[in-house]
Amino acid sequence: MAVPRAKTSKARTRRRRGINMRLTAPNLVECANCGNLIQSHRVCPKCGFYKGRQVVDPDTLN
Repeated sequence: MAVPRAKTSKARTRRRRGINMRLTAPNLVECANCGNLIQSHRVCPKCGFYKGRQVVDPDTLN
């Protein structure tokens, strides 16, 4: 059985594990109606459109 020569420090362990815990920025797409950048599969907060039709009144979103 392999035995490590020295103890792995907390900093080294957390640095190695932290690589996979990084947050990613949301992917933004252009609204088909107004051109505003929005997250995909969400109602546009500027015009209230989703999949080419008016879903909500944009005044109620604010």
